[in-house]
Amino acid sequence: MIVTKYEGNKTFSVSEEEAMAPLAGEVQIKVAYCGICGTDVHIYHGMMDQRVAMPQTIGHEMSGEISALGEGVSYLKIGDKVVVRPLDNRGELPSDKGISHICKNLKFIGIDSPGAMQQYWNVPAFTIHKLQESTDLKLAALIEPLAVACHDVRLSGLTAGETAVVLGGGPIGMLVAFVAKSQGAQVIISEVNPVRINMAKSWGFDVVSPVETDLVAYVDGKTEGRLADVVFEVAGVQPALDVMTEVAGIRGRIVMVAIHGQPKPVSLFKFFWKELKLIGARVYEPEDYETAIDLITKNELPFAELITDVQPLSKIQNAFEQNDLNPNGMKVMLDCQS
Repeated sequence: MIVTKYEGNKTFSVSEEEAMAPLAGEVQIKVAYCGICGTDVHIYHGMMDQRVAMPQTIGHEMSGEISALGEGVSYLKIGDKVVVRPLDNRGELPSDKGISHICKNLKFIGIDSPGAMQQYWNVPAFTIHKLQESTDLKLAALIEPLAVACHDVRLSGLTAGETAVVLGGGPIGMLVAFVAKSQGAQVIISEVNPVRINMAKSWGFDVVSPVETDLVAYVDGKTEGRLADVVFEVAGVQPALDVMTEVAGIRGRIVMVAIHGQPKPVSLFKFFWKELKLIGARVYEPEDYETAIDLITKNELPFAELITDVQPLSKIQNAFEQNDLNPNGMKVMLDCQS
């Protein structure tokens, strides 16, 4: 089988290895597609070299079919279409309060252990979510990032008729907007990239460029002065942190989707003045995966248009290099069987 490994210094190797049989409690997956996510790009840029044990196969946004079953796995069968929820919580402690997806010793499969950018992948059976036979496996590789969006929206408490402002129209921001819209919210996206603005407009979203239009005044006008019920900070930049407390209305909820590795200035006064809530959101829980699977299965939203490019697994180096050169792109995928 073809196996790719991150070697450090923006370099991937591609080699032929013999597929290993799954251990007890594991399954082997014939990987169909694997998306390149922001974390994978950080790894490629060397930003996680202290965490990733090189050489390492990475990747976690995937879809595939069960190709072998380890001892003791009886509730799955060979040929089942599946996705993996890549969280290994076997180090969970009582002090983690049973909140498995953020337990202290959580291991992220595809970062802390081998990932999906290979033709066959062995994973613990408890990470598996089954798909319907009719599910498009290319679209199914979007389920992991879509589950992130489902988790963000669920934690926000967003309800039909409320106004949601999404700060950042990249892949996750767009998926958050899709999920919010599917729940009946009025969605306004703030994005600076002209290509992404036009893309979001083509999907029927209300989109504002904050460098051309006063975002707070725009949302104020759209809501008769109420401003946003929920703000999703997905951009991860200081201007988004500056505006998130301004564009949120009275008792608005701000969901911190972006990862900020360093302390940043935030207007705490606005939390007092408007009784705002700041909600942290990290990865997903099983129910978020099931919601994402349902959305992909129904396929009523333009998910396919989020896929910018599909490259053969053997061209992984080129896929990452081209991804870096295309700031307008959304989701690049690897075809792991081509």
